[in-house]
Amino acid sequence: MRRKHLARSVVNIVVLLSAALWALPVYWMINSSLQLERNLLNNPPNLVPSPITLDHFRKVLTDATFWQALGMSMSIALILVFTTTVLSLLAALALTRFKFVGRNTMIVAILVIQMIPAEAMFLSQYRMLDGWNLLNSVMGLSLLYIAGLLPFVVWMMRGFVAGVPLELEEAAMVDGCSRFKAMVKVTLPLLAPGLVATSVFSFLHAWNEYALALIVLSRNTSITLPLWLQSFQQGLRGFDWGGAMAGSVLITIPVMILFLLVQHRMTSGFVAGAVKG
Repeated sequence: MRRKHLARSVVNIVVLLSAALWALPVYWMINSSLQLERNLLNNPPNLVPSPITLDHFRKVLTDATFWQALGMSMSIALILVFTTTVLSLLAALALTRFKFVGRNTMIVAILVIQMIPAEAMFLSQYRMLDGWNLLNSVMGLSLLYIAGLLPFVVWMMRGFVAGVPLELEEAAMVDGCSRFKAMVKVTLPLLAPGLVATSVFSFLHAWNEYALALIVLSRNTSITLPLWLQSFQQGLRGFDWGGAMAGSVLITIPVMILFLLVQHRMTSGFVAGAVKG
């Protein structure tokens, strides 16, 4: 019992140290956003902001460009989450539940597409959107994100669908359900963790992507949040670290809210699906 207690204590200490290590960048971001500009580059650095100032947050919140970038990033993220979740679910069900000509070829094609570097297609993607008059638009960038992310989320969702036994649907069909109703009543609740994982991955991709947005969006009025953070580079005057850290804190708030909501829904969806199964 003593050895077991000692081993558990050691594991707890290691976990706490690891959590503190991962939380350090977040703490430093918040700490820097609350410090005066003249104190940000002190040596040694201030581990606790003193005095505390909210000037950096006021500057960000009164910047009209921030709200434009927030609206564009949120629009793209919502479009990407909805589209990739629905299409990946339908594609995964087709690849897992049905046998048709070319299924194996399609699976191999999905893997091959993921191996193509995204940077290799920047020029062709730019010319394509230019020909369609979709540069500097929400729809244009969303279209590229969907095309680039869909193969990966289809492969990820396919693993979740394959983990749900087909016999559950067949048992529901024996009880009088149609195939569609059996999928909705039995399979779909069990796929809640997969749907949540796909949605979160799609949201984070749209929220944090920088390189492709830099190529497609060239107007100051059409930028996403990662591009907006670049505006704190003040040329020869240096970098506005206080404003950048305050902006970073505000950008991470929607992500934190999403994870808090997702954690509860993932657990409840999984338990509900298990009871129905």
